[in-house]
Amino acid sequence: MKKDINSMLPEELEEYFASSGERTYRAKQVFRRLHSGAETFGVMTELPAALRDSLDSEFYITVPAILEKQASKQDGTIKYLWGMGGGSAVESVVMEYRHGVTVCISSQAGCRMGCAFCASQIGGLERNLTAAEMEAQVRYSQKDSGKKISNVVLMGIGEPLDNFDNVLRFLSLINHEDGMNIGMRHISLSTCGIIENIDKLAEYDIKSTLSVSLHAPDDETRSRLMPINKTAGVDKLISACGAYFRKTGRRVTYEYALIDGVNDSKRHAEMLAQVLENTGSHLNIILLSDVPEHGFRASTAGAVGEFTGHLKQKGVNYTVRRRLGSDIEASCGQLRRRIVHGTMGNNR
Repeated sequence: MKKDINSMLPEELEEYFASSGERTYRAKQVFRRLHSGAETFGVMTELPAALRDSLDSEFYITVPAILEKQASKQDGTIKYLWGMGGGSAVESVVMEYRHGVTVCISSQAGCRMGCAFCASQIGGLERNLTAAEMEAQVRYSQKDSGKKISNVVLMGIGEPLDNFDNVLRFLSLINHEDGMNIGMRHISLSTCGIIENIDKLAEYDIKSTLSVSLHAPDDETRSRLMPINKTAGVDKLISACGAYFRKTGRRVTYEYALIDGVNDSKRHAEMLAQVLENTGSHLNIILLSDVPEHGFRASTAGAVGEFTGHLKQKGVNYTVRRRLGSDIEASCGQLRRRIVHGTMGNNR
């Protein structure tokens, strides 16, 4: 079987060329061409023809297919459905803010975390995405939209820390100066709270932003919404995030989707303020998006105002996030995998 060349780091390409009796400077040439959009080895005319043929016989180049593209009439948000081969199809979203253009990408085809309000977990986990498939979402979103991507969030389909090794490799690829060269401080990695992998991430001392889906301040409510909570609980999660902050110096962001009658009471606001006290964190309040299969409703405008009023009184540092792309089901919690027969593979 052919191997995935887009997921290879420059030093791995150097090792390959050295073992093949080729000059190691070819590694930089190939890496640059791959991550600037080359879709075949044939276009790499700076390489000898024999080498191009050899690479083509051993490796494939990851090229996703745009199966569907939708643009929001409300705010210009663009949602892509990418065919990734083998029937896998995942979504990513391009959003414009004052500070630049952000792409929200998927890290898995499906998800096994089972969060009760999220569309991504419907149907469970199909497979992990490769580092190349994650990087391709960024690069091809930029290419097709014509918008220069300045920020990346791993908040689409899947749990990034459940695909730990491939996500780390993706971060190295997207950050590399000969690749897309997107700075770590412009990348946010979201997790539902796999504590052992938060600890591992801290050891790598990666300077990206850690964004933790909290959604409830107490174990009873959080375990109802997020099964992962049953493995450790809120206190241990907050403790792990505190250790991450002390190790990396990077402030942790907590995500909190307000759900009518579930986590939006004064009691929840007071518990949340207590949980986040002295953590040096930032809280993002999210307006719950509609997922018909789950039956939850977003909190009313009045409830949102009361909840945030309590947080303000307690001195919590928070932002109410704008809900972008809701008319095309591109908002938080609405992205979902699909099975599409006959999609273009990633072997080109």
